[in-house]
Amino acid sequence: MARLSRSLAGLLLAGTMLASAAAAQEQLSAEPDVLADQAATSAFATPVAADDGAAFAAPDDRRDPLPGAGQDPFAADADDGDPGRVGREGLRLNMREGPVEGRGGSGGSGDEALGVRLGTFVLKPSISQGISTERTASGGTSTSRSFSQTGLRGSLVSDWSRHQLSIEADGVYERNISGSGETEPSARIGADLRLDLADDTIANLRAGYDFKRESSSDPNAVTGATVQSGVHGFEGGASVMRDFGLIRGTVGIGLRREIFGSATLADGSELSLSDRDNVAGTLTARVGYELSPALIPYLEASAGRTLYDEERDSLGYERASTTFGGRAGVEVDLGEKLRGDLGFGYKRAKLDDDRLAAIGAATVDGSVFWSPQRGTDLRLGFATSIEPSTAAGQSGYVSYETNAELAHELRENLVARLSGAYTWRDLPTALGPDQHIYTIGTGLTWDINRWLALTGDVSYELTRQAHTSDTGVTRAGIGLVVRR
Repeated sequence: MARLSRSLAGLLLAGTMLASAAAAQEQLSAEPDVLADQAATSAFATPVAADDGAAFAAPDDRRDPLPGAGQDPFAADADDGDPGRVGREGLRLNMREGPVEGRGGSGGSGDEALGVRLGTFVLKPSISQGISTERTASGGTSTSRSFSQTGLRGSLVSDWSRHQLSIEADGVYERNISGSGETEPSARIGADLRLDLADDTIANLRAGYDFKRESSSDPNAVTGATVQSGVHGFEGGASVMRDFGLIRGTVGIGLRREIFGSATLADGSELSLSDRDNVAGTLTARVGYELSPALIPYLEASAGRTLYDEERDSLGYERASTTFGGRAGVEVDLGEKLRGDLGFGYKRAKLDDDRLAAIGAATVDGSVFWSPQRGTDLRLGFATSIEPSTAAGQSGYVSYETNAELAHELRENLVARLSGAYTWRDLPTALGPDQHIYTIGTGLTWDINRWLALTGDVSYELTRQAHTSDTGVTRAGIGLVVRR
């Protein structure tokens, strides 16, 4: 009997030791694994889906009509509701950049792409290759082309306990396979460094570069050119946001440099457009009142100055200008369900040349994200800009842009997209009737696995202007996306 008791006691002691070891191991795995982070330089991490909107807002109003393009540059300075950010010293302010492959993690489906951990950063790259067809009809004539599209996209995000550096880049290269038509290459890279200076003070430093080809439908496009000018944009900015109790104040400055390449004419010669090269600076101040953490109405004022490399353009006009603007709006942040920033105001640009009239316009700018149910996302964007003119005796025109993008998960690995956009170019009488551009598109993305996806898209763009023939552009394409 004594021997049996000693055996049972030994088994009970061994079981207790094993249970204690298992509990200790579980507790350790629940803590941040710092050593594993340092050792996993070649592992993978589950990424956050890249936002199709513009990641870096221009300091002025010259933005492309893309989803999120109307986003205010101050929006990134405010707390975005990320539960990983807490404003107390000594605590981790950022959420970790997802679990590394092989280390487990709860969240995300098995088809999510992975990222590559590089020290304290997570890199999420992808490359796409597609084949598309395009048909352009105007009046009684039409042209078509088939072309290949090669795209690169990536993001690099820091995984620090405080502060955050995020870099996003994408580019598209087109090459005609058959037919004739102008290619539309594009590139963009933007960096944003957020500095958590104190519990109630956040600073942001931004820099970026973008390239695009000027559209043939743009009022400033060169008539009869076979290849329009390529526009290089360089920009940088800084802002500081501070909470004073219920009052939130933000001050920011932005600079943008634009360089215009030469346009190619029908005879093969090139037309220099260097007289359009310019640099613009904008100073913006915003004051908001926190009715609640989710609702902050605000007032905003801005002043800017645009200078051209050449004091006078090829027609003898001084295009340098001074811009003033103001608006009232509201920031809304209800988490994943509803968030955004929308403001209404007025803007006025006065050119240095007395022969050129000032331009003033009511403005609406902002972006709204709404998710009525899990797996369904709706994005709305609004932007107003005052665009300069290259015509003799004309100051410029006002452009109003709005867009919408709806994405819905049909299945866990199948997403359907529907998008639409409208642009109204309010032209002065001397430049011709107003121009209206309508765009609608739809597409599907099938995640074959976490590394490979198949995409298909169809879109139609209609440009209408009184006393001229309508121009319709139909595009359709299919492609593969490889991601890590």
